Amino acid sequence: MWSWCLDTTSPYAGWASKDLPDPELAKSFRSGDVRALARAISLVERRDPSIRALEESLRDSKRMPAVVGFTGAPGTGKSTLVDAIVTLLRSQRQSVAVLATDPNSPFTGGAILGDRIRMQRHALDPKVFIRSMGARGHLGGLSLATREAIRLLGAFGFDQVILETVGVGQSELDVAAVADTTVVVLTPNLGDSVQMIKAGILEIADVFAVNKADIDGHGRVVAELRTMLNMAPKGSWKPPIVATVATRQEGVKELWEAILAHRRHLETSGRAEELAARRLRDETAEVAAELARQRARRALDEDHALAERLLRDGTPYRTAEEILRTRTDN
Repeated sequence: MWSWCLDTTSPYAGWASKDLPDPELAKSFRSGDVRALARAISLVERRDPSIRALEESLRDSKRMPAVVGFTGAPGTGKSTLVDAIVTLLRSQRQSVAVLATDPNSPFTGGAILGDRIRMQRHALDPKVFIRSMGARGHLGGLSLATREAIRLLGAFGFDQVILETVGVGQSELDVAAVADTTVVVLTPNLGDSVQMIKAGILEIADVFAVNKADIDGHGRVVAELRTMLNMAPKGSWKPPIVATVATRQEGVKELWEAILAHRRHLETSGRAEELAARRLRDETAEVAAELARQRARRALDEDHALAERLLRDGTPYRTAEEILRTRTDN
């Protein structure tokens, strides 16, 4: 049976990062030990090369879970809505993993745990796994580690994976690159209509959730959304608008049905396979960029002549090309 884990992303904290010796990690992971899952995600976040051996050993059990992303401005009730969705899915006997991307501590690199404080009622549920992952400097709060964590969660056997982003400024756009279905959460009286236009929300939303629908003004938000959608270019999928009151579990079932409808649309239209291939290509490009950055930093640290020439000539592009052309990892 799985154990629920309240784990941090700090390299200095968390029992899950210390209890299991590396040679036993794959065995424990396959046996369903949640400590092994937590440790594997910690290794991914630290960019520890040893995680590659585990990922290779899990290739035969490769299984991508369904991924739903929740994004929107701070204060819209994303965490409360995600908590309500988890409650609904558990009533249907589905296992759920939540990756809540939080701001990083500038000192330890760990994620601030604000989002998970709102999900305490699932703390003892063995089929719910909640993990805060640091944004690692990404505006959208979705780092490369998130993609790898999703793959690990699928191999571990979770039915559903829910992503929740930091939701600051342009960050709402990032979740669409990772999730199968993107839910944009809005709420009355936060100037949402202006934000939608500025952030390009209409282009990335597959479903709109107008949360806190018991507050005056929710009808105006729904009306503005419908007007904007009618003005937008017509596509094969028109994002539905669902009113919710997450604190009372109202509209949550209808929201989940809208998410499932979008999944069916992706499958029947062939878009699901196309998106999966594009995400894999994008992730490969990100990994290549990360490896190149590591190689460049190492070269500049170790080759003093190269570093001095860079400072003297001020030619970062030429120096970078030289590093990529002539330097290889041993």
